[in-house]
Amino acid sequence: MKLTFNDPSEQQRWYAVDDGVMGGQSRSQFSVVDGEGRFHGEVSLENGGGFASVRREPHDFESTLADAQGIALTVRGDGRTYQLRLKSTSLRDASAYRVKFTPATDSWETLHFSWAAFEAVRRGTLLTDAPPIKPADITQVGFLIADRTDGPFCLRVKYIESL
Repeated sequence: MKLTFNDPSEQQRWYAVDDGVMGGQSRSQFSVVDGEGRFHGEVSLENGGGFASVRREPHDFESTLADAQGIALTVRGDGRTYQLRLKSTSLRDASAYRVKFTPATDSWETLHFSWAAFEAVRRGTLLTDAPPIKPADITQVGFLIADRTDGPFCLRVKYIESL
């Protein structure tokens, strides 16, 4: 599986879930520009907020994840720390498997994450009793920023691919 951003219609498959769901004022979106995906917006700590996220159903590549050893991202950042998040039928609602990363700002970088690198969380709290991730059970892929820092952000994504 290799998800690229050469088709502008890819933008319509992503949707934002920001802290407005709990009264916050952060905002984000996912855009496809010049062959790359961009998760961008602004984090606001007002009204108890502080996170922004985008998600995509992997409906056209989940079967290829079943045999994968992990996920690789080719990304470029802005100095902030992001999370790659995977929703799974193995976890309850509001829970996900995550891995944190801070990509290079001055060049494209490919980061490799084995399934063992992911930890289960629910609203930012580590779930110590969660089962290990099962790639065949992944139902959603997304990005989240929750670094307790006000201000604009932009994560640029060239590829998301299975290992």
